[in-house]
Amino acid sequence: MIDRDPLVPALTGLLVDVMWWLDSCGDEEVDPDSAVKMMESVRWVLLQLPSDQRQRLLQVLADLVVREQDPARREFLESFPFAIGMVEDQED
Repeated sequence: MIDRDPLVPALTGLLVDVMWWLDSCGDEEVDPDSAVKMMESVRWVLLQLPSDQRQRLLQVLADLVVREQDPARREFLESFPFAIGMVEDQED
């Protein structure tokens, strides 16, 4: 899918990268409680999106997965919708 607004995939990728960083950074980089609060806040906002916007976000994420060259980032992109609670089951 080619998104008509190039800002949407760019911001989605940045959001995922920030979540990845918060999830993987050490206690000396970010206070763990602050990281969890921020990740929960992002999760809450994403789950409040209307169904059509959540579906669009899922499609943008799927498109990013297809284009991703870095295996670790691709894996995180693939697991993101499951981890954030946007989908019930992680597809294998």
